[in-house]
Amino acid sequence: MPRLRGEALCAGYNGRQVLADVDFTVRDSSVTVLLGPNGSGKSTLLKTLARTLAPSAGKVLLDGTDIHRQSTRAVAQRLGILPQSPSAPDGLTVRELVGLGRFPYQSLMRQWSRHDDAAVEEAMAVADVATFADRPVDALSGGQRQRCWIAMVLAQETELLLLDEPTTFLDLKVQVDLLELLVSLAHQKGRTLLVVLHDLNLAAAYADRLVMMKAGRILHDGPPETVFTAANLKQVFDLDAQVIREPLAGRPVCVPVKRSLAGGAARPSVATV
Repeated sequence: MPRLRGEALCAGYNGRQVLADVDFTVRDSSVTVLLGPNGSGKSTLLKTLARTLAPSAGKVLLDGTDIHRQSTRAVAQRLGILPQSPSAPDGLTVRELVGLGRFPYQSLMRQWSRHDDAAVEEAMAVADVATFADRPVDALSGGQRQRCWIAMVLAQETELLLLDEPTTFLDLKVQVDLLELLVSLAHQKGRTLLVVLHDLNLAAAYADRLVMMKAGRILHDGPPETVFTAANLKQVFDLDAQVIREPLAGRPVCVPVKRSLAGGAARPSVATV
């Protein structure tokens, strides 16, 4: 049975419906990327699955049980979420921020332990932030801060990780480094990741599964090789593009076509798919 799935989900904000009767299953031990234009419902779907937004209809099942019938602490011990543009209190050090990931395991009966220390140290090592563990988070670069937030989620020691646009506003090299880290978590550590991204080519390069959304519905779902096509990009994003295969891994790459050429003769002199 899949760890996390949504059934007939409807959700929105202030009476405005965004998701419309969506069925969705997060596949274990892989990287699933949600793509779609602004307002398509991808972040809303992630928030609904993460229990930060209650559906107006349908239900989310975590390990076979309605997620809204489970305690916040129990959910946080199995599912970690990184929202868009998180912020830390001024002066909080990296080690202190990552330590917040151990909150689901703290109680009056269980105080901070050696295992908590070990989980924090391992999370910082995996996210490559251990060298500045005692520095304030707000003194770091954007890419370093994002790695710190990922380390905090890793410290929760959950198998399910949901990340909403973790690479936004970062330089391309930093985006690539973060995606390399996320893919390694799935392929080497067995974690299950659901990620919202905006960059089409990075999504196609790193996803095991691409899900394209528009107007609150899932239009295409599958491996990049079958989903990332010129026709689908036109349908979902109204983007005129050629899709080619990059030479090393054979992953699809989109090359936008100028509007003035979209229906004419000029085309990139490369093989298309």
